[in-house]
Amino acid sequence: MRNSILLLLILSAFSFIIEEEELMQKPKNFPKPTYNFKKNPLKKETIELGRTLFYDPILSRNNTIACSNCHLQYTAFTHVDHALSHGIEDKIGIRNSPALMNLAWQNTFMWDGAINHLDMQSLAPISNPLEMDEKIENVVAKLQKDSKYRKLFYAAYQDSIVTGEHLLKSISQFMLTLVSANSKYDKMKRKELEFSDQEKNGYKLFKKHCNNCHTEPLFTNFQFENNGIGMDTSLKDFGRLRITLNPSDSLKFKVPTLRNIEFSSPYMHDGRFKRLNEVLKHYTTGIKSSKTLANKLKQPINLTPNEKVDLITFLLTLSDKEFLFNPKFGYPK
Repeated sequence: MRNSILLLLILSAFSFIIEEEELMQKPKNFPKPTYNFKKNPLKKETIELGRTLFYDPILSRNNTIACSNCHLQYTAFTHVDHALSHGIEDKIGIRNSPALMNLAWQNTFMWDGAINHLDMQSLAPISNPLEMDEKIENVVAKLQKDSKYRKLFYAAYQDSIVTGEHLLKSISQFMLTLVSANSKYDKMKRKELEFSDQEKNGYKLFKKHCNNCHTEPLFTNFQFENNGIGMDTSLKDFGRLRITLNPSDSLKFKVPTLRNIEFSSPYMHDGRFKRLNEVLKHYTTGIKSSKTLANKLKQPINLTPNEKVDLITFLLTLSDKEFLFNPKFGYPK
């Protein structure tokens, strides 16, 4: 009897692992996710609820701005037509919206790391007066009045009562499924294809000059660095310093992933660069020295024009069109 119960528990746990793998891709070459799935186990119905919320402007004060307004799937879940994010009533934010992917492997969120848990991330844009400008209790009230959402919450949580916790965890579950790991680079690593000579040379240059901060395979080290870009005199954004109040964090911003960088322009926290060649020009001739400049950038990076082309050619291998056009991540039908 005891052995039978033990066997059932093992089979149940194994079944849960299989189901979770089907709901969210966990690439073999990626490190172990840092997100604690035990506190928010993935479920098909909860993910679908999260996706519906992600694309619904009901989260904003005047019902005009959804998460997807600043995080468009075909641009790696960021925006491309302006440097800084736009909110309700055409209000302009202070930063470029970060691309959303591979979030289960991150411990901090936003350019300055103001949020330290994915389940709380959505609360920031909802409450920000320059973005959605809404209170979570008002969102809950609006959703509770909607018969569609009462059904979706019941399917996800066996309870039609809408709560802020379930709202935020549902959006987290959808964002957790946004895994990008099937680019040409990934296929090369899996030995499914080979790079061209130009891509090989670009990859060699990348490992020499870029890999310290944009570390494989996620192409970020998740740290906060001063990349010598200097402060925009109109925005006066000191980055991580705003959160820690530690002078050593002045002008430091979270290192973004380079995955799908072909589609996620404009670049940098303030969206000042529109093209990759502008970014390389900055790192080769535009570094501004300061007390908090990243040690890795204190020595000049020298690249010939041909080497810059090769490096960009490699960066284009990080594009994952299967991710960018996966219908599972698009607007719910």
